[in-house]
Amino acid sequence: MFNYAKLPEFDNHETVISLSDGQTGLRGFIAIHNTNLGPALGGTRITSFYPNEEAAIKDALRLSRAMTYKCAIADLPFGGGKGVIIADPEDPQLNDLLQQYARKVSTLEGQFYTGEDVGLTEENVQFMLKFSPYFIGKTGLAGDPSRYAAYSTFLAIQTALEFLGKAGLAGKKFVIKGLGKTGSELARLLIEAKSKVIASDADESKIREFKSKYPNTEFVPVKNIEEVRADVFCPCSLGNDITEGNIGRVKFSVIAGTANNQLEADEIGDKLFNSGILYVPDYVSNAGGLINVADELLPGGYNRDRVMDGINRIQLTLREILVRSQLLAISPNKIADAMARSVFDKVSLPLQNKNGNTTF
Repeated sequence: MFNYAKLPEFDNHETVISLSDGQTGLRGFIAIHNTNLGPALGGTRITSFYPNEEAAIKDALRLSRAMTYKCAIADLPFGGGKGVIIADPEDPQLNDLLQQYARKVSTLEGQFYTGEDVGLTEENVQFMLKFSPYFIGKTGLAGDPSRYAAYSTFLAIQTALEFLGKAGLAGKKFVIKGLGKTGSELARLLIEAKSKVIASDADESKIREFKSKYPNTEFVPVKNIEEVRADVFCPCSLGNDITEGNIGRVKFSVIAGTANNQLEADEIGDKLFNSGILYVPDYVSNAGGLINVADELLPGGYNRDRVMDGINRIQLTLREILVRSQLLAISPNKIADAMARSVFDKVSLPLQNKNGNTTF
């Protein structure tokens, strides 16, 4: 087993657990990044697309770190964690694996609460609740978080366009990469707002399903997504959407989507900023899903009005990030990171702008 602490994605994580069970075939990891504010929250991702275990642990480390920042920026009393399972979510024996995973989660005794992410469904969560109380997104309460993540992203897009002096969605062109639960819901919201949607997904069945509902939607191959000219690019897939390899082809005014870890590295955010592209930090735009499921753990139990208030406040937070970014000439992702760190680490961080001045 490799030393995960030497990986560049390791960020002083508190706990990393390797999952392995020969009987059920369970393989994967649970990563807890930081619990300064409270127990760790974060979904569990199930996919067979990881080429090896190192790729899976790297994903768990990055995702758990992002959850810490997301909780802090959303003003939630929780830290960040993430589960990743290397498996086919369509495996007919999946329930055996999920049962074992639920028991592994229980061994953490409340240090980590988890729920839906890519590959995991609301029904899977209800099944695992039979074996562990540490799952959130209960049917009849928070349920599936995807539409809330899409809605907060929808609001973030409006806020970003307003900040640029381009208010209004009608007639504007949007490119959506990924038509999973969050991407298809965001596309629906934009279409209903009279926007022009161009969509892409590697899964042809998702394209067929969406086209049956919205036959006027235009589709492009995933490999050509950066070549499309549009007002807003919405990454809604598995992440690493903007990289050193494709940033030169990106010509959108705004990037805001539901995916986690949209940038290959933080420095990509600086390059977007310097090229005049407004990147909305992913853990700000998609925070609605977390706000929804986390509410089950707040005093008094799940309260939808409180959830919607929390999601609407994201707009105010984003405006503050964008104003600070403009005033300090520092990329929005670095501003958001500093704001989040000041919450969960309780320290104010100096930031260096392009003139060499350090301030925050």
